[in-house]
Amino acid sequence: MTADLPSAEPLTALDSDVLEKPKRDPNATGLSLRRNFSWTFVGYIFYAASQGVLLVLLSKLAGPEAVGLFSLGLGVCAPIILFTNLQLRAVQATDAHRDYSPGHYLALRLFMTVIGLSVIAVIVFTSGYTPQKAAVILVIGLAKAVEAISDVLFGLLQQRERLDYIAKSTMIKGVVSILAMATTLAVTHSIVWGTVALLIGWTCVLLLYDIPAVRRMTTLKTNDPNDLSLRDALRPRWDWERLRRLAWLSLPLGFVMMMISLNNNIPTYFVEHYHSVDDLGIFSVMQYLMLAGTTVVNALGQSAIPRLARYYADARIGPFVSLAVKLLGVSLLMAVAGVLVALIGGKQLLSLIFTADFAKDSDLFVLVMVAAGVSYVASFAGYTMTAARYFRVQTILFGLTAVVTFIACALLIPGDAVRGAVWVMMIANLVQLIGSLIITGYAIWRIRQPNKGKTAYA
Repeated sequence: MTADLPSAEPLTALDSDVLEKPKRDPNATGLSLRRNFSWTFVGYIFYAASQGVLLVLLSKLAGPEAVGLFSLGLGVCAPIILFTNLQLRAVQATDAHRDYSPGHYLALRLFMTVIGLSVIAVIVFTSGYTPQKAAVILVIGLAKAVEAISDVLFGLLQQRERLDYIAKSTMIKGVVSILAMATTLAVTHSIVWGTVALLIGWTCVLLLYDIPAVRRMTTLKTNDPNDLSLRDALRPRWDWERLRRLAWLSLPLGFVMMMISLNNNIPTYFVEHYHSVDDLGIFSVMQYLMLAGTTVVNALGQSAIPRLARYYADARIGPFVSLAVKLLGVSLLMAVAGVLVALIGGKQLLSLIFTADFAKDSDLFVLVMVAAGVSYVASFAGYTMTAARYFRVQTILFGLTAVVTFIACALLIPGDAVRGAVWVMMIANLVQLIGSLIITGYAIWRIRQPNKGKTAYA
């Protein structure tokens, strides 16, 4: 996605008095929406770049096999950890009523992470992997477990609208990852020791930055009596009945993340099965071009979701709808900008970034930008839906999207690999967009009903 960044005017408007923003408490800890977006955007860009450098280092210092082993490790571990994470960060960030303390979120994350690591271990020891593959997968699993603990601490920081801490942690982790991997591979040329260095680096970031950042939050005074729960932010609370209810609340989002991953990968499976590796490469490039816009969407969405959740929890529908509309407006501007870029300079851009071989697909680039534009709007609609805490219905929406994606792939990809795959993305994004708008509309309607009030928050 090569859409231009939103201009200063829309970002200022998002943080303006039009949103009926309450007067800032002198003891409040949160940053403005504009500052949170700026920090998050920089963090996303920096970390994405560091991941690209990491792959280049793997290829240069240890060879293609190392890249394959690293990808295998992520492929085995990421979906499992993604599910056991239960998206607790998003649940905590939208917990405007402080129904659960930070200690509950930490306890559930630790418990579920142990389950995830156990599943990974069972897979490794029953699948007949070579010792090298088994070692890489297990070490990456441990690294993802450390990352999961940092992630749940980020949920508290995001809830308090301090995304600057999260962005700094992300940038530090990017630098540490590159230095740890580069140094270890240069000396050992071993992907196993490279992943061990990555694990040690991520653990150091958790212990030396993430935990102290949360500890600093616990020392800040606030007039909100609910923030007394900050005292146990770094102490798990093993209240099993409360943890059971929190897990039941969050479980749908675990399934949703798995379904989203599946939706993203189904077209790849079909292209690989029916067509050549070259076709798969072209399609992968087209998917890569969506990253720029996705970075902006995620940065702004992560910045806005705590405030959207607070508006909805307090039944302040005017500010909720106003901010949601502004977010959708930004996504539409990004969509239009992306299509214009593809129409005016798509051929030159593809030649500049990649090679002349890709420039012949410049007309397809326009279609990709249209599909990307639909995904921008759908993503912001999804953030609004999550802010209203409509979690379980999302399993139905993304399950339906997966079914539609599979059917569309079977019909469109066998005859035309890349173009068919792009049309599949377009159709899947439209299904997600329409479903998200319907659910969000229902959430707004319900909270307006007499005697409903905050019950819709559940």
